[in-house]
Amino acid sequence: MSPRWNPNPDVRTGRHVVYNLHVHLVFVTKYRRKAMTDAMLTRCEEIMREVCADFEAELKQFNGEDDHVHLLVHHPPKVQLSKLVNSLKGVSTRLLRKEYDAHVRRYLWGGHFWSGSYFAGSCGGAPLTVVKQYIENQKRPTG
Repeated sequence: MSPRWNPNPDVRTGRHVVYNLHVHLVFVTKYRRKAMTDAMLTRCEEIMREVCADFEAELKQFNGEDDHVHLLVHHPPKVQLSKLVNSLKGVSTRLLRKEYDAHVRRYLWGGHFWSGSYFAGSCGGAPLTVVKQYIENQKRPTG
């Protein structure tokens, strides 16, 4: 690359690829139950950040409300999005149910935490600053 080129820190390189892939993910609690607390959202972010790192991806932004979470993930092209989502939802379900068992059982049953579906949107259309601002402005529960 030319020394005059001012690189964007989000543009990454691999062996035969230069990429800048971001995905906006939304996971909703099962039956849209208002099961999340502020402490659970904080722990959920930690869990999801670790899972992303296992996939060589980066959790750029995270926030949520009592019944859903938003993630902005920067990922390499080799990551199969459905596998990343499965891991994010599976690991967070297992750990959140284990660590907040009494609270979660008041809202959810049968070993579930997240709805089976999810939203995934590429972030090529809207500037990332707009997506980040939208995620930052989610209303976290106060309890």
